[in-house]
Amino acid sequence: MSDTTRRKLKAALLSVFTSGFLTALKLLVGLQSGSVGVLSESLHSGTDLLAGCIALFSVTTSDRPPDKEHPYGHGKLESLASLLEGGLILLGAFWVGREAWQHLLHPATLHPATTDALAVMALSTLSDFGASAYLKRTAQKTDSPVLAADALHLFSDALASATVLIALTLVRLTGWYRLDSLLGLAIVSWIILTAFKLWWEAFQLLMDTRLPEQEEAAIRRILEADSRVLGYHKLRTRKMGSRRDADVHVQIEDECSLVEAHALTEELEDRIRAALPSIHINIHIEPYHMEIAHQRSAHQQDEERALQQQYLRLEAETNRTKE
Repeated sequence: MSDTTRRKLKAALLSVFTSGFLTALKLLVGLQSGSVGVLSESLHSGTDLLAGCIALFSVTTSDRPPDKEHPYGHGKLESLASLLEGGLILLGAFWVGREAWQHLLHPATLHPATTDALAVMALSTLSDFGASAYLKRTAQKTDSPVLAADALHLFSDALASATVLIALTLVRLTGWYRLDSLLGLAIVSWIILTAFKLWWEAFQLLMDTRLPEQEEAAIRRILEADSRVLGYHKLRTRKMGSRRDADVHVQIEDECSLVEAHALTEELEDRIRAALPSIHINIHIEPYHMEIAHQRSAHQQDEERALQQQYLRLEAETNRTKE
């Protein structure tokens, strides 16, 4: 197991244990107090628990090396896991929204907030903030989208817990129980926004969106810095989980031997991998002058075909006019 995989696994386990403990605690206190805020938070923590389990499976599978059935590896599993997490959050949000609305219409069904409820929400806030910070650091170090999604889940949970803590305190002081339901609806809005943000980011990765401009610029700088590279084109990039893929056509002198071309390819690939870890780079070598001649010939043929098609259209229009 690589050091990167070990870090991701440790962070995913922390997410599972933290979310599992807080889910059970919030559910118990929420049922005792009848607080919509605490119950909604238990559901939010429950979705975090499911997300943590998905992340745990994802990080242990996505880092497996390519095999016969998956020659490009398993990196997209992390993006798929993020997409699934967003769906789970949305399902939970609809349930919480319905409960909060019912309690908003019938506030008499609520019970006064207990000291236990306040203590649980305070503990939840601190625990989620701490776990979220750790997951975020690990996601940045390992470039893991699923851990970044988990960090976002826990951070939103921490903010929601802090909001509920304030609401429970105010309800206990003022006796205005609708405040708990209103903040419960506010939590639902945050959950929905979080889910759609995760969906959009995961969708972009599944659609093989190009790497960020600064990363592509790093590849261009390496190619342009080598005097043996006379030109390049067809630079294509994409990201699958924490793995990057890139391929490019590099043009060199026509007289270069196969051995020289291979040595140059190895050097360029090593420099690119040093600048962008976890990248798989494929360089296609082309003879510069021959490729230029080929492009000119192809361009000329394209122009001739376009002129011929234009002539045929004009001739057809002329014949229709005569008829």
